[in-house]
Amino acid sequence: MDLLVNKRPLNLLCFFIVLLIVCSSFQLEAAENTLLTSRIKDLARLEEDRANQLTGFGLVVGLNGTGDNQGFSLEMVLNFLAHHGFVVNRSNIRVKNVAAVALSATLPPYKKNGDALEVTVSSLGDAKSLQGGVLLQSPLAGADGQVYAVAQGPVVVSGFSASGNRGSRQTTNQPTVGLAQALVEKEIPSESAVVDTLRWVLFNPDFTTINSMATAINTYFGMEIAYPEDKANVIVEIPETYQKNPVEFIALLEKIQVSRDQMAKVVVNPRNGTIVFDEHVRVAPVAVTRGDITVKVSSEKLISQPPAFSSGETVVTDQEHLEVSREEGSLVALPAGTTIDEIVRALNAVGATPQDIINLIIAIDQAGALYGVLEIR
Repeated sequence: MDLLVNKRPLNLLCFFIVLLIVCSSFQLEAAENTLLTSRIKDLARLEEDRANQLTGFGLVVGLNGTGDNQGFSLEMVLNFLAHHGFVVNRSNIRVKNVAAVALSATLPPYKKNGDALEVTVSSLGDAKSLQGGVLLQSPLAGADGQVYAVAQGPVVVSGFSASGNRGSRQTTNQPTVGLAQALVEKEIPSESAVVDTLRWVLFNPDFTTINSMATAINTYFGMEIAYPEDKANVIVEIPETYQKNPVEFIALLEKIQVSRDQMAKVVVNPRNGTIVFDEHVRVAPVAVTRGDITVKVSSEKLISQPPAFSSGETVVTDQEHLEVSREEGSLVALPAGTTIDEIVRALNAVGATPQDIINLIIAIDQAGALYGVLEIR
């Protein structure tokens, strides 16, 4: 039986299908390009733009009986009183309303005298809570021993601790850690600005990204002024027109879009069942069984031959298949190009727990079948 078909409508239909596919591919490519590019200011920093850590010790007073039970906080109280000209008999002091604390802060670059700084306050002794306490004036020093900030004021605690008459206790979050405010008293000395070159440092060193960054800079300014130094650094020469205004030049550099790349990585945390993976992580042919779950990634050869009397060549490609099964009978099969994303989805489909998935990913890596870096937190 012959089927008559109007060829013109069919040709138009084919044309629109091809057009739709082409447009979709362009949109997909554009979306991928958008996702894989970032501004230089989001990828790197100037070498001199680094933060510095500060530490110190102090006393939190005004606690409602939740402070330290004696301990070295008593010595700190005596020293504090002696510093202010008071001599007190040790036996007359009770420190239940006082807690010895350690202070830590990060001083960002370009912070000026008088700027506010957030400080983390942590109990050093056996205090039960810092809720409602006030931090007495305490210096914060850098690794060189010099004081760069001074902290003082109320301690803000997100947690709390409550106890009943019969010994019951309820604790939420961490009541022995809080936040306080400090004022910058001394600026971090920064290196004198280089008038002819800048050195940019990638947050995540990568040869491909650093090369793309140098290429993007040279393309934007139309001259060879950027040179990759190693995996993390790129040297940028300041053009003569910007020698007197390097800030304007840096502002232009920060906005340049760079195609970034990163190493394929899987990060798992067995304690809380968290799995974070990169889309580029793939799995080689392998079979792994754990408990009642089996993961099998197989590969087969596909041969594509050209039509007779044509100038084409025979092409041999590998096609992968993924199968995940449990003893109960559940089965999920996925096509070629197996990724961690597909494996996780398949394992979820058969009811695997996060711990099962993490254990199977670790087993796949131990078998040498994980094309990427596995990081266990």
